[in-house]
Amino acid sequence: MYNLPKLDLSDYRPLRDVVFDNLRESILTGKLKPGQRLMEIQLAEGLGVSRTPIREAIRKLELEDLVVMLPRKGAYVSNMSLKDITNVLQVRAKLEGLSSSLAAKKRNDIDVENLKKMTEEFKKLSSREDMSYDDIMELSKKDIDFHKAIRKMSDNNALTKAVTSIWEQEYKFRLSYMKCYDTSMSIADEHMGIVKAIIDGDDKLAEELTSKHIMNSEEFILNNADFKDSSL
Repeated sequence: MYNLPKLDLSDYRPLRDVVFDNLRESILTGKLKPGQRLMEIQLAEGLGVSRTPIREAIRKLELEDLVVMLPRKGAYVSNMSLKDITNVLQVRAKLEGLSSSLAAKKRNDIDVENLKKMTEEFKKLSSREDMSYDDIMELSKKDIDFHKAIRKMSDNNALTKAVTSIWEQEYKFRLSYMKCYDTSMSIADEHMGIVKAIIDGDDKLAEELTSKHIMNSEEFILNNADFKDSSL
């Protein structure tokens, strides 16, 4: 019914954490669709666990706004409207821009070389015209790692926490953004521009390019995605 990834039974962590991560990843990658009902019995049978860790995972997912509980109806995967998505992206653009600005001021040779390597790897992978699902997931991971590296360079824990708290809210929509060949190539070029500004120590340009880089995904989603306001 749900076609979820299998649990890693060799994982040393508590079962409730393994179940939570499994369901969370399934929501973020779109295996569990917005508006889809989460039924404890079917999920437990599919994952081969009792209902208790399923119930605990759903409660934690509700705290992250990935699941919504409806009275007398049960748990559903949260549905984001276009307004929700654009609001998140606007905030993220400001925060990520600040990260790049600080990174340009605090850069060192090791961090710069790491960023250059990451942009080259992203460019190489994005140049494939017929990307598989695994390629897209890897591309997304490299994009996440790129921005994480810049946030680390900013050396501002409060900023990092703020960005992380909103990042995953638009993760699944970023996957659809990266499926397009022309788009993925544009992202690679944008990454290179950001890195050059950081290398040059141009904090204002780094901030400007990063904010524009994030808002380009908003334009893509508005023009290509078919998201509707939901009652969920």
